[in-house]
Amino acid sequence: MDLNLRKAILANVSDNSKDELEATIVDAIQNGEEKMLPGLGVFFELVWKHSGENEKNSILQLLEQGVQTAGA
Repeated sequence: MDLNLRKAILANVSDNSKDELEATIVDAIQNGEEKMLPGLGVFFELVWKHSGENEKNSILQLLEQGVQTAGA
């Protein structure tokens, strides 16, 4: 069986509006369920692939701050 998780996740949200995508992200974070992590990873991958260098630097700064705060 050939299961492509990325394709399955993208197929599940392909018709979602901006508000629906936001609700999916907020729900995944608030519930904290491990099973939602692959979907968030696919979302992050899309953001990263469609970001310019300035946006990537901003994302990395935010991640660095978040990691430092979470580790404190």
